[in-house]
Amino acid sequence: MPLITVHVNGVETTKEVEPRTLLSTFIREELKLTGTHVGCDTSQCGACVVSIDGKTIKSCASFAWQFDGAKIQTIEGLANGTELHPMQEAFRTHHGLQCGFCTPGMVMTAVALVENNPDISENGIREGLEGNICRCTGYQNIIDAVKTGAKAMRG
Repeated sequence: MPLITVHVNGVETTKEVEPRTLLSTFIREELKLTGTHVGCDTSQCGACVVSIDGKTIKSCASFAWQFDGAKIQTIEGLANGTELHPMQEAFRTHHGLQCGFCTPGMVMTAVALVENNPDISENGIREGLEGNICRCTGYQNIIDAVKTGAKAMRG
């Protein structure tokens, strides 16, 4: 079995992984970080989005061994202790969630969208979130949350 070392939310971890272990499974079962959700197992829904070396990926579509040496950030790594990340706070404020299942992937995607385009338009937000599915909301509260989160991230 391959031995991998990853830096997850600033913590270095070295573990053996079976070659077929998906990154989402590794994060949830080996690292016990259950904020990364798996909703479809086909990379369609976006609930499993994490950041790898600054780029978002759907962790249910990649093997853990592919990220040996990588810096991985999950939803648990966004907050600063008890202080929520501005995007998390915006989702809370605008009730950009209902059941909350898609929220971690939605927030991780939204943070990356704004980091790559601080002045992102509403249309850009809509296009950028296309790979994330929410089965509960009408999306408008999510769009409003991302706009507010973007403003807060700009300072």
